[in-house]
Amino acid sequence: MRRLPLSLGVLLATTMVAAAQSPASAEGTVALPKPSAQAKFNPRYAAQAGALLPPEPPTAVVFLEGAPLPAGDQPATNTVAMLQKGMQFGPGLLVVRKGTRVEFPNGDDFYHNVFSYSKAKKFDLGRFLKDEKPPAVTFDQPGVVKLYCEIHEHMRGTVVVLDTSYFVKTDTNGVYRLAGLPAGQFKLKAWIDEKTVREQTVDLKPDATARVNFPAP
Repeated sequence: MRRLPLSLGVLLATTMVAAAQSPASAEGTVALPKPSAQAKFNPRYAAQAGALLPPEPPTAVVFLEGAPLPAGDQPATNTVAMLQKGMQFGPGLLVVRKGTRVEFPNGDDFYHNVFSYSKAKKFDLGRFLKDEKPPAVTFDQPGVVKLYCEIHEHMRGTVVVLDTSYFVKTDTNGVYRLAGLPAGQFKLKAWIDEKTVREQTVDLKPDATARVNFPAP
């Protein structure tokens, strides 16, 4: 039987072991802030009476920092939507990979004008109606982008742009599960708002789930 060169044999053995191991995962809960109060209806919106929806319940973004990305990984090229409906952004918190294109369709029967002054992305989409082609923005830098509407001053939205594929948004109870992670010791972070980012060191094992909770301080 022909023997493989030592270096090739070690490489094959390492590859077979890695293939036999399942990726790591992390799950747990994040303590979320209290829901925001319903916005007061501005008299200037009298013609839009009955259109105001309540704000979405709080959620958080959990992501792994410092982990190596898969071989051949590339920034995102997909398109997602952030709707304006009932004079609210939906979803109110959107987390995307760097390079993602976000469309802003108008679901209301009146004008919206989405803009941001955030360092990670500054833009002003101008006024647009429901039947117009949704304007779009490509988020090409990581960071937090705060969104507003020039017409409805109570409207608030947030886009969290990450330079990693290892992230997930919690549900409204703060529960999350992040799968497909590499093994190793990294920082697991929970982004709650611009002033609140909690973190813990996590030691991820192949084919195992780490339980990591982010309680309130």
